[in-house]
Amino acid sequence: MRLDKFLKVSRLIKRRTLAKEVADQGRISINGQPAKASSVVKVGDELTVRFGQKIVTVKINEIRETTKKENAVDMYSIVKEEKVETQGLF
Repeated sequence: MRLDKFLKVSRLIKRRTLAKEVADQGRISINGQPAKASSVVKVGDELTVRFGQKIVTVKINEIRETTKKENAVDMYSIVKEEKVETQGLF
């Protein structure tokens, strides 16, 4: 499955167009490698996504074409979550 579609179906990112933008900005990696929106993901892959001030690493548990909101969280498990310290301008 394409990375942007997985992010949308799993609800890690709400819209597929936003998932594509985030990937195109270089803020997502698959197993440590920079990823594009069209990259293929599979069960067992680790995704690292930078959301503003936070970096989230998740492991893909299953891939589904569609899922209900309450079941979307079963598609991945969070490996780690870390805050990114920003450098002050002052």
